[in-house]
Amino acid sequence: MSRILLRGAQVITMTPDRPDAEHADILVDGETIAAVGETIEASDAEVVDFSGRILIPGLVNAHLHTWQTALRSAGADWTLMEYLTHLHGECVGHYTPADMHISNLAGALNQLNCGTTTLGDWCHNALSPEHADAAVEGLLRAGIRAVFLHGTPYRSPDTPHPLAEIDRLLDGPVRDHALLTLGMALQGPQYSSAETAVADFQAGAERGLVVSMHQSGGEPSPGWEAVRDAGLLSPLTNIVHGIDLPGDWLKTLLEAGVTFTTTPENELGQGHGTPITGSLLRLDAASSLGTDIDTAVPGSVLTAARIALAHQRSLDHAHHRQTTGTHANTPSVTSRQALAWATVEGAKALGLADKVGRIEPGMQADLVAVDARALNLWPAHDPVATVLHADIANIEAVMVAGTWRKRDHVLLASGLGEVKDQLRESGVRLLRSIRSAGSPG
Repeated sequence: MSRILLRGAQVITMTPDRPDAEHADILVDGETIAAVGETIEASDAEVVDFSGRILIPGLVNAHLHTWQTALRSAGADWTLMEYLTHLHGECVGHYTPADMHISNLAGALNQLNCGTTTLGDWCHNALSPEHADAAVEGLLRAGIRAVFLHGTPYRSPDTPHPLAEIDRLLDGPVRDHALLTLGMALQGPQYSSAETAVADFQAGAERGLVVSMHQSGGEPSPGWEAVRDAGLLSPLTNIVHGIDLPGDWLKTLLEAGVTFTTTPENELGQGHGTPITGSLLRLDAASSLGTDIDTAVPGSVLTAARIALAHQRSLDHAHHRQTTGTHANTPSVTSRQALAWATVEGAKALGLADKVGRIEPGMQADLVAVDARALNLWPAHDPVATVLHADIANIEAVMVAGTWRKRDHVLLASGLGEVKDQLRESGVRLLRSIRSAGSPG
């Protein structure tokens, strides 16, 4: 197995007992990190000089409907209700397996290019086994680490998740792929009957799978009480959005180990409501981050982290002025916390906290090099803040399980021209279904 020694960089390990940033070497042995420390000697290793760069754990996009990549920017001015009408009411049924494949391939490649090494692919348009297999193949071809969260278009509240399809995926397309795991994108208690919600949660628990679901808009439905009373809330439960959940329910969910994922740019832009970031912080908890839909917002998790940070600081500053009559002297949220949302917390949300999200021996070698020599980042006085200020042009290198997916600012993927052509053709055809549905007569 190959050994690679990364030398000369400032390293942000996100490990609790280490400094925020430090000058350290990283030794990669095959798929894992073998050592982190000063002046590591490894005569048999390829040495890569990353002086002037900042190395961070691979970013985690915990919630993306990757199947919508071909419709990029089409819904930038849609409200939430327009999105639901056009995408889920008019368009989803027109997807072919080829559409699923090219969107997942191109979307995953874009995530790698942006520094995301782990993707929560919330695929709720698996219209058939062929659609699901095509989506999985797109992720595998891209070479990203992913949790394929299998879902279907919205069903009757009394119709349970198609478990035969979950078992088929476990026994076939998802099996024996080191970078790919399976989860369930449930309708969840908000959109299911209590009996169906309990059955779906139970099915996920029996298979040891992450179950993720949308929830926003106030008081939990009776289905949540049924799931709670059945003892099915756990660290394998992931709630996306969670907006307006009452404080007592947040405490109940957090005490059971439930994780949360906020998608701040889309939540603010389409009208979901106020991101849950602050409500969790007040309970000594934190959210992971997702970008949700390329249909409306860009896919950079670093952008999501900056928006979540700035928005929460704004709310906290306003509250401080209202309650004290003066400006705050210290920030309510730090840059390191925001970076944790995009790394450590994302790993927890996807059930991968023992594999990714931190740089330490034994973890998977999922690493990102940020070129801090660039004019927009130089001088990099605060490495953590510098990383949050980075954009795609600053992502110099990306490694997944010890394999380079991006080097010298170039994505290492063949046939990108063909991928782009197929993505455009898919998007143009799918948009016609929306336009024809909205045409008079």
